[in-house]
Amino acid sequence: MPIGTPVALVQVSDRDEGENAVVTCVVAGDVPFQLRPASESANDRKRKYFLQTTTLLDYERIKDYRIEIVAVDSGNPALSSTNSLKVQVTDMNDNTPTFSPALVEVDFPEGNQPGDRVLDVVATDADSGINAEMIYSIIEPESTRLFEVDANSGEIRVKNTLDREEREHYKFHVAAADKGLPSKTGTATVVINVLDRNDNEPKFMLNGYSFSVIENMLPLNPVGVVTVTDADKGENSRVTLFVDPDNGKFLIQNDTRTILSSISFDREKESTYSFRLKAVDGGEPPRSSYVGVTINVLDENDNAPYVTKPSNSSYTYLTPVTPPETRVEVVEAEDIDAGPNAELYYSITGGNPYGLFQISPTSGEITLAQAFSGKHNGLHRLVVRVSDRGKPPRHTTALVHVFVNETKSNVSFIEALVGHSLYTPLDRDIAGDPNYAYSQQNNIMYGSLAGAAVVILVIVAVVVIRHHLQKDTKSGYQAGKKESKDLYAPKQGPKNGKGKKSKKPKAPKPTKPLEEDEEASLQKGLKFNLINDVNDSPRIHLPLNYPPGSPDLGRHYRSNSPLPSIQLQPQSPSASKKHQAVQDLPATNTFVGTGDNNSTGSDQYSDYSYKANPPKYNNKQVGDYANMTTYPGENIYWTKQVW
Repeated sequence: MPIGTPVALVQVSDRDEGENAVVTCVVAGDVPFQLRPASESANDRKRKYFLQTTTLLDYERIKDYRIEIVAVDSGNPALSSTNSLKVQVTDMNDNTPTFSPALVEVDFPEGNQPGDRVLDVVATDADSGINAEMIYSIIEPESTRLFEVDANSGEIRVKNTLDREEREHYKFHVAAADKGLPSKTGTATVVINVLDRNDNEPKFMLNGYSFSVIENMLPLNPVGVVTVTDADKGENSRVTLFVDPDNGKFLIQNDTRTILSSISFDREKESTYSFRLKAVDGGEPPRSSYVGVTINVLDENDNAPYVTKPSNSSYTYLTPVTPPETRVEVVEAEDIDAGPNAELYYSITGGNPYGLFQISPTSGEITLAQAFSGKHNGLHRLVVRVSDRGKPPRHTTALVHVFVNETKSNVSFIEALVGHSLYTPLDRDIAGDPNYAYSQQNNIMYGSLAGAAVVILVIVAVVVIRHHLQKDTKSGYQAGKKESKDLYAPKQGPKNGKGKKSKKPKAPKPTKPLEEDEEASLQKGLKFNLINDVNDSPRIHLPLNYPPGSPDLGRHYRSNSPLPSIQLQPQSPSASKKHQAVQDLPATNTFVGTGDNNSTGSDQYSDYSYKANPPKYNNKQVGDYANMTTYPGENIYWTKQVW
């Protein structure tokens, strides 16, 4: 009850009069009560007091009190009187049921029988009577499907069989409600840990394993990895693997589950191995299982692709107005391996700085990616890599030459450029006229100067030739005027018949020596550097006569060609000594086929074209060319990436 609540009314009187009748009442002892006057009249011979509480009463602490009240008058001597009363505290439902402890955790083995007892929960209530009587229940409805609690005793039982592999921990709350009005409820947390039993055998991830290994693999190398699990826990899940039957060819690492070979595989002797793996757990009693393993021995990727088309020394002719998406050439290759080792991938690895050409990675078809411009006229050499998808991959390199010009009437000159390309390192791009843009910017400025220079050069040339003719005249040669003119003019052929008029039977003609000088001049301008001390070394003759309207490609390649120089000098050292040809493929391979109708192969060369006499290769030699250290049948070696 609240502080100050009246408990009783106390009345005291004195039959005396005056001061002898003035009475004072007090509560004796240490009790939570006191007296408060009920009236303010001091003359009243009868005094009334309220006995009231000074603090909150607690039934659970003190259930009743014995109170003594002392009344003293004011006489002399003073007289007093004592009376007592009993105050009983009645119980109220002011306490909640409590569990001790509030968290109950218990271990319970899996595989139980339905109805087995799990544990007991007990709650207490400080109240009394009906306020202390309790009813137990499980709060979570989903937990009542597996567990039940006795409402009066608090005993918890399991309804179904528990499986640790399905669920290892259960947690729910149990409530204890008293029967007071209003009712109060206390709760406890129950945790059930399901203990493991060795009721599961080891299980492999797959029903069977199949691995592939490459032949000639060294012993004790990994062959494959298996995965095995055990749904149990602890020692019941610790699995050990064994090879069954153990014939000494294979072993397994139990820490990594890796299968190792103790032999070196030879596919030609045995291409397939079959055995079983046995898995045993550490339970009591132990459980075991088996799985089949198949080892397939595969061939190594020991053959590189070889190109069958086009020939390295062939070329395709395109006009400058060729539209994009035009098919240029198809690189065809084969690989005598099988499976992924024979799947080929084509890519352009060099010679395409302007991005003019693109190649299909799967078919090898080369198409024009964008339209040509003036600077693209000339010879383009695409370095095509043909790779297989083996592990490790092997590749070979082929050259695809594309000649871009309005005409291709000067076939010998084109073939000479192709021959020169075969001796040019692969890391150097051959892609038309690299100085075209610069020359276009200076055409206007140099146009007039070039015209004047040509006139001056013609005059100087005439003076020099006349000087030489005078010397020849002294030795008996009489040069005609018309013949002198023909010495430095391009031959047009006997169309008008004027050439016969200037014939002098007794005088030797200087035309041939001058043509040789002019040819040497052009070759020097191209700066070719072929090796002549090899018996079958090719010679490159540049044609001097061009049909009307043909572009001056000789001048173009003298001034702008990025190709290395070639000089026809008898004293030049051999290629094997100077390592001029930095290639990873033969100068001209034995591949047949020249592409489409626009291609001109090495078999169509004229007397002035580049000619080579390469050794014959079979398919195996061609495929392994870039991987060999010694050229078959020749005294040529592969040194520092150079034949």
